[in-house]
Amino acid sequence: MPAAPPAVTHPPAKQPPAAERVYTHIKQAVLDRRYEGGTLLTEGDLAEAVGVSRTPVREALLRLEVEGLIKLYPKKGALVLAVSAQEIADVVETRLLVEEFAARKAVPASAKLIARLEELLDEQRRQVAAGDLAAVSVADRCFHAEIVRNAGNEILSRLYDQLRDRQLRMGVAVMEAHPGRIAANITEHTELLEAIRAGDADGAAQVVRRHVSRVKVLVRGEDR
Repeated sequence: MPAAPPAVTHPPAKQPPAAERVYTHIKQAVLDRRYEGGTLLTEGDLAEAVGVSRTPVREALLRLEVEGLIKLYPKKGALVLAVSAQEIADVVETRLLVEEFAARKAVPASAKLIARLEELLDEQRRQVAAGDLAAVSVADRCFHAEIVRNAGNEILSRLYDQLRDRQLRMGVAVMEAHPGRIAANITEHTELLEAIRAGDADGAAQVVRRHVSRVKVLVRGEDR
């Protein structure tokens, strides 16, 4: 019998650099609120959690401080910054400027955009059913980002992408504090999709204004 061919072996997948792994670990935990605002993180604990030395932890923390997610305190650690009222107001104001324009620009909508929005809406429903709030927030944000990208303005799209981390963090905060808002988001996204499908530019912009403005009220705890 002919000898069996040698088994094909594949080299193990190369891991990202240590500092990148620490950065991803901390950032994701901050965005999905496993590390809530006010939490003090220490280099030692983070190094142990990710399985690295303290040097890449310091690199990651410096990067996250620049992004405004943490504040470093020498010899103490890093404090996860809470979302401020000013930050909420700034994000909502910027979202309204971008998203109302994009909603109007979406009309008349292409079949491709309608199909993509339907797909993203179905994805949101699946994530809601699974109870994964971080994934729900991502799906929520993707729905709005698709409409913004459809406007065809690259500068506007890049500006909107800079809001991503803040949007995700606020989205999880809203859903944790107001579970009923999860279903309301699905309803409002459906209304926005239907307005775009119907060619109603004014209606789409009005849905966006009502939907996005509600975020500021909810995150600040003013809704009853």
